Amino acid sequence: MNNKEFFEALADLVREKGISEEAFLETLANALASAYKKQFDGGAEITVTLDAEKGTIEFKATRYVVEEVTDKDKEISLEDAQEINPNYQVGDKIERVFIPKDFGRIAAQTAKQVILQKLHETERDNTLSEFSDKEGELMVGTIRKIDERNVYVELGDKKIEGVMPPQDRVPTERYNVGDKLKVFVKRVKSSGKNSQIVVSRTAQGLVKKLFEEQVPEIAQGIVEIKEIAREAGHRTKMAIFSNDSRVDAVGACVGNRGARVNAVVEELGGEKIDIILWNEDPLAFIYKALSPATVLSVTAKDERSAIAIVPDDKLSLAIGRDGQNARLAARLTGWKIDVKSASSPEAAEILATMESEDGEEDAE
Repeated sequence: MNNKEFFEALADLVREKGISEEAFLETLANALASAYKKQFDGGAEITVTLDAEKGTIEFKATRYVVEEVTDKDKEISLEDAQEINPNYQVGDKIERVFIPKDFGRIAAQTAKQVILQKLHETERDNTLSEFSDKEGELMVGTIRKIDERNVYVELGDKKIEGVMPPQDRVPTERYNVGDKLKVFVKRVKSSGKNSQIVVSRTAQGLVKKLFEEQVPEIAQGIVEIKEIAREAGHRTKMAIFSNDSRVDAVGACVGNRGARVNAVVEELGGEKIDIILWNEDPLAFIYKALSPATVLSVTAKDERSAIAIVPDDKLSLAIGRDGQNARLAARLTGWKIDVKSASSPEAAEILATMESEDGEEDAE
């Protein structure tokens, strides 16, 4: 079969879509072979070879030489094979080039469907590969579709689709088609039909990237975000550290009259953010992590377990609504924190011991 016009059109398509001509021709060959087999209900083992330079499409049927034929479409007896060529032996394969007859509408449609599917997959994979370096980055997207499970967000100039599953949606946020929002690119997975870009509004990385946008000192590495603990839509605790003693880490993140932190809070729909100075001393770190509550003392209890004592009137603030403040402080520090009021028996004993030790030190 000779069709140079077909191959010229194919070359134009390949150039336009920016895909591999070799991969496309291989897919087309497989599609034609598949369509032929479907048209003729299985039949012989068919391979198709496409030569773009010569402009030819070659169909080839393969049969194997056997002692006794059980499938005449795929096998040929030794006797018949040796009539073609006396040198044929059992196990040899005989290839015959042929021009298909009645390669009709159904076969052509099948080939077209497979080609279009491959074209779509190739375009998608090429676009996804461009997003591979976007993993862990912040992007602006437009909500294009919402179904019972997912929110679909259009990303980038090529308007590729990102998926926001339920666990990556903020419970307090309402999503509507057409809304623009910033999302964290959580994962880029390119694997054929399962290719997918997963985006998130709940990821800790979203908070980190928003602060990098607002705080030049973070983007430059002068101020470092050490840890983030977040309950999306409600509260975030972020531990920071300055690598330059001349730079106030907390002040840099808060900004003039709170401008920087307020910009992040606004993007997060009013989510509260506690900015805490990181400390390599875990007990001192716990002391700060329970902010905004006043803490009287923090004492190590067991391995990675501590008791924090707070004034009686600050107990509810230290624990937080439904235990949120203490829970986030524990996640931030990596320690189990038992918050006690100063009047509790256990706290009173600890405070008394501390006072006694302080008195002994003063006496010395």
